[in-house]
Amino acid sequence: MINIKSSREIDIMRKAGKIAGQALKIAGEMIAEGVSTKKIDAQMKKFIESNGAKPSFYGYVVAGKAFPGNACISLNDEVIHGIPRDDIILKNGDIIKIDVGACISGYHGDCANTFYCGDKNFMPVDIKKLIDVTKQSFFEGIKYAAARNRVGDISGAIQSYVESNGFSVVRDYIGHGVGAKLHEPPDVPNFGRTGKGQRLIENMTIAVEPMVNIGGYKTKVADDNWTVKTADGSLSAHYEHTVLILKDGCELLTLID
Repeated sequence: MINIKSSREIDIMRKAGKIAGQALKIAGEMIAEGVSTKKIDAQMKKFIESNGAKPSFYGYVVAGKAFPGNACISLNDEVIHGIPRDDIILKNGDIIKIDVGACISGYHGDCANTFYCGDKNFMPVDIKKLIDVTKQSFFEGIKYAAARNRVGDISGAIQSYVESNGFSVVRDYIGHGVGAKLHEPPDVPNFGRTGKGQRLIENMTIAVEPMVNIGGYKTKVADDNWTVKTADGSLSAHYEHTVLILKDGCELLTLID
C-alpha cells in the first residue's frame, strides 16, 4: 500500500530529513586518512540524538539480523551496508559511501553520498568520473519525479545516463518508499523502462538512490552477512536523497545547502 503523506507528516519528515542530511555532511567533513569508520559512525549518532532523533539504521532487522551500526559506511568495492568498525581505518585513495537515516516523531529521512579520502586535486580520473556520474544520475532521474509520471521514468533516466557513461547500475538493491517505515512501497529501481511502474502521486515520499559500479552490476554479500560488494571487485559509488513528490516537481527533504 502506498502511503500518501499529510501536511503534518511532511513537516515531520522535513525535520527528519534535515537531521539526516546534516549528519551526512558532518560525516563527510570527517573523512581523512587515519580516521576509523567507527569514529565517524559515533559522531553521526551523537549529532542525531542531540537533535531529539534516533539513528534509523541501528537495530534495523533484515532476515532476522539486526544491523549493528548507526549508519552504513562502505569502502571501495563495497556497495552498501558496510558495518562501521574501530579497525577499519581510512587511507588516502579510499572512496567512502556513507548512508544514514534519522527518525523523529516516528518518521524517517534517508540519504547517502560518496566521498574521496585525500587531496581532491589529485583524485584519479576514473574515481572522479564514477562519483560525478553517480550523483548526476540521481538528478537525471528526479527530472521525472513529479505527480502523474511513473517510477519507471525515474528508473529509466538513471540507467540510461549511467550506461551512456560506461558504468553499470546495481540490480540487486534499489530505492524505496520512506516514511513511518524506513522501507515501504513503492520499489524504486535504478533501472527499467520509462512509462512503466507505479504512478507517482502528490505527497508520496520516496528514496531515490543510484548505486553505480565501474565494472559489472552483479554483487555478493561478504562474510559478515551485511556488507554488499561488487562481484568483480570493481569500485562502486552511491548517492541518495529522500524525495517528496509534488504536483509539478519534487522537494529533496534531505538536501543541505
